[in-house]
Amino acid sequence: MKKIFFILFLIPFSLFTNAQDVIALIDKVKAKLDKVNDYTATGILKTDVVFIKAPVSKVVIYYKKPNRFRLVKNGGISVLPKGGISIGMTNVIGTNNFTALYAGDAVVNNIKTKVVKLLPNDEDNNIVLSTLYIDEKDVLIIKAVTTTKENGTYELTMNYSKYADYGLPDKVQFSFNAKDYKLPKGITLDFDESTKPSDTDKLKNKKGKVEIVYSSYNINKGVDDAVFK
Repeated sequence: MKKIFFILFLIPFSLFTNAQDVIALIDKVKAKLDKVNDYTATGILKTDVVFIKAPVSKVVIYYKKPNRFRLVKNGGISVLPKGGISIGMTNVIGTNNFTALYAGDAVVNNIKTKVVKLLPNDEDNNIVLSTLYIDEKDVLIIKAVTTTKENGTYELTMNYSKYADYGLPDKVQFSFNAKDYKLPKGITLDFDESTKPSDTDKLKNKKGKVEIVYSSYNINKGVDDAVFK
């Protein structure tokens, strides 16, 4: 009887400790992202969506707190999630209006991570659930799987190097289910010549992927508000 009581006593204590640890880890991630007030970045964007013709493009990306984001490229279309790729995470973490659940450990790209599920408390939030894979050692989000009301579920994977101290990735991959993803209003798809119109519904069931490799960031140097108009 004593042994049973002892086990039952340990279970809630263990859960409480995990809850405290996960909040502390999220606070560390937030503190790192909070170092960035604004940035201007340059990079190369690759779009791999079978039914869209999109050449490799040079891009300039602007960000300004709290959530102003703009990607500029020559022609073509952008299928990135609203608010951008990496900074989209701050829209959830930055509010503190979420429930955080510890969901175990996982290895992503040979990096040990803590898995954290974030459920926004605001019913009007477009994000339904975000699952973050956080490198506890370097306090970096390595992967994020986000389920939204409008665009289905999409996945981000991030690689870090020169700008890791700011939580800014050198490379980001964004993958999504083309069937569920809503393209921005006004966009006309430029179908590949080898694709027949009758095949487009089948093609939309395939995964799409967008990759940005950043070449440079100008961090906290100021970004004019006119850029976002």
